[in-house]
Amino acid sequence: MAQRIIVDPITRIEGHLRIEVELDGGNTIQDAWSSITLWRGLETILKGRDPRDAGLLTQRFCGVCTYSHYEAATMAVEDAFGVKPPANARIIRNLIKASHYLTDHIMHFYHLHGLDWVDIVSALDADPKKAVALARSVHDNPYNCSESHYAAVKERLTLFAQSGRLGPFENAYWGNRSFKLSPEANLVIASHYLDALYISKIGGRMQAIFGSKNPHPQTLVAGGVTCVMDALDADRLSKFRFMLREVQNFVDTAYIPDVLIAGATYAGEGLEGIGAGVGNYLAYGGFPLDDDWNQTLLPRGVVKDKDLSQALELDEEKITEDVTHSWYEGSDAKHPYDGETEPEYTGFDANGNVQGDGKYSWCKAPRYDGDPYEVGPLARFLIGYAQGHEQITELVNSTLGALNAPATVLFSTLGRTAARALETKLVADSAEAWTDELVTNIKAGDERTWTRCDVPKEGQGRGMTEVPRGALGHWIRIEKKEIANYQAVVPSTWNCAPRDTNGVRGPYEESLIGTTLANAEQPLEILRTIHSFDPCMACAVHIIDPRSGEVKQFKVL
Repeated sequence: MAQRIIVDPITRIEGHLRIEVELDGGNTIQDAWSSITLWRGLETILKGRDPRDAGLLTQRFCGVCTYSHYEAATMAVEDAFGVKPPANARIIRNLIKASHYLTDHIMHFYHLHGLDWVDIVSALDADPKKAVALARSVHDNPYNCSESHYAAVKERLTLFAQSGRLGPFENAYWGNRSFKLSPEANLVIASHYLDALYISKIGGRMQAIFGSKNPHPQTLVAGGVTCVMDALDADRLSKFRFMLREVQNFVDTAYIPDVLIAGATYAGEGLEGIGAGVGNYLAYGGFPLDDDWNQTLLPRGVVKDKDLSQALELDEEKITEDVTHSWYEGSDAKHPYDGETEPEYTGFDANGNVQGDGKYSWCKAPRYDGDPYEVGPLARFLIGYAQGHEQITELVNSTLGALNAPATVLFSTLGRTAARALETKLVADSAEAWTDELVTNIKAGDERTWTRCDVPKEGQGRGMTEVPRGALGHWIRIEKKEIANYQAVVPSTWNCAPRDTNGVRGPYEESLIGTTLANAEQPLEILRTIHSFDPCMACAVHIIDPRSGEVKQFKVL
């Protein structure tokens, strides 16, 4: 007999996410519904404002992805203005963005997603000596590795447990059969959980060097950047490079080895394709490498039906958003330039479940050429691999070799997690070269960081880029020198999408189908797969009163 269970809220994410699934008698998921239960509506607030305000305002979509929206909005305005930033501005933006990537990916694995793989309580039974041997089996010089250190971490965790107050490790499903790592592996990764708290702070400091602060940096403007004195200060450049190398060391000696340890243990789940999803992958390209912004570090393109023999070109005109099952008015799929954000809330049924074929989420349903697509690190690496991207191919092949696994293992929750780690290394190593490029330009006498531009009376533009969670696009239309319409299609909108007019599930929903729960009262497997996407719900739904449709006014005393 079918059983419905609801996980609400999904924790260790940004925002409000609800997952409802239907299980068969063997606890295998037969159907799934993904619902964002809080609306923000920021696109409406942007109407009537100066286009140059868009970057600072759209940062407020989220407290995590602030730079992501700042960059995309600035790019959209520049496209509408018909202006390109000079080389130094391009490089500085890459450095700010790289800092964001490093902080975000490391924090995601250790503090948000890692506890779906790592049983903290099991680490209490670990032998510190064996933990050292395990760490050294995957790296010659592991991060913060010694018997005394692992013993100290074990004692610290034991004191947490004995006190009955596990703090950030409270209310988890410790002991669940889906946890497979050895006590020693759990101890090694748990120790790096604590180390990563410090490393993530370094990433924030790196971003503040050129972005002025973190979060909500404020040095991007249409046409370039304003942090001229920081770029010309040798001491500031040296500090950035020093901190970058500290983060690089953690990535090379902790993050990548930890993912290899977990990958070797959970490879079977990867081979089974658990968490694979829709099998379609899309990327816009990110981190421009030339002044015309035609070449990018992260690829642009499409992989369809898991076909790695070819990567297709991306056609922006094929992007639409469907609201058939979303709490918005309308039924036609529209391109973002023509998008609308008019609420129509219908709620759930009397039992708190999704109402048949009705609306059930504040998330719209983006589609590319009519089909759902996954975005994010896995999409970027699969597309890059299919394109023969040299650095991505080398990273993927070396990892597959270490795990003795075929490329098909990537189509899974495990593959999604591994791709994020490999991308962190790719970005960290590339940031070193960008720092050198900036220094070379300045030494050669090129100190330009801004290209003059004016607000046109009319125009439209889009900023399409890659951010930690995936493909991000902002579309702006300008009339009478003001914003007439603004739409943002963010990574979590692509991934969290509900069904479309044809009843086709979105990536979150499809990724859960066929997953078997070891214990229906402890839906660890649901959390593991959903967390692998790194959900950001605040970004995916865009504050306005849904009852009156009015933008609220506030007076601060």
